[in-house]
Amino acid sequence: MGFEVKLFFDRGWRIVAKNLKLKAARAELDYSQEDLAKLVGVSRQTINMIERGDYNPTLNLCLSICHALGKTLDEIFWKDIAELE
Repeated sequence: MGFEVKLFFDRGWRIVAKNLKLKAARAELDYSQEDLAKLVGVSRQTINMIERGDYNPTLNLCLSICHALGKTLDEIFWKDIAELE
């Protein structure tokens, strides 16, 4: 429910999993990408790339994001098999 998987051709096939859970949790707190970025010490572009599935954040960044949003790793970053199908 929180991830959207798309296949596209870009120098070969690859899977992009958009993190809709992150976007939804951010929206619940009425945080912009810029707001969240400032809280966790990264650029707005980094938050955007995580939400688009173009960047795999480090565990430390994942923890910082979860702490800022009041969520657990499972709530924001866990991908159930059903979500990927």
